[in-house]
Amino acid sequence: MKMPKAVKRYCPFCRKHTEHKVMQAKKKAPSSLSHGSKVRARRRGRARGTGNLGRYSKPAITKWKMTGKKSTKKTDLRYECSVCKKQHAQRKGFRSKKIEFAQ
Repeated sequence: MKMPKAVKRYCPFCRKHTEHKVMQAKKKAPSSLSHGSKVRARRRGRARGTGNLGRYSKPAITKWKMTGKKSTKKTDLRYECSVCKKQHAQRKGFRSKKIEFAQ
């Protein structure tokens, strides 16, 4: 996908629309446990990984679940304001195999 190198966007620091330089950040590896499972473990007040407590005695139903690896990763774009030189990230990533900055 082709994108412009610079784009006019709202800067949350300047609080107005300014020219921004677009760059792509490297995606960081996700945590081994989801945030929710860490929170639940903390709430229960015991260490993680102490058996299944009788919850998962049956195998998972996998017939209608989506399987297979996704062929693309979501983009992680950063925008740098040309006025205050501060960076902010995009709200939502979109899927694309390759991003090319043109212009």
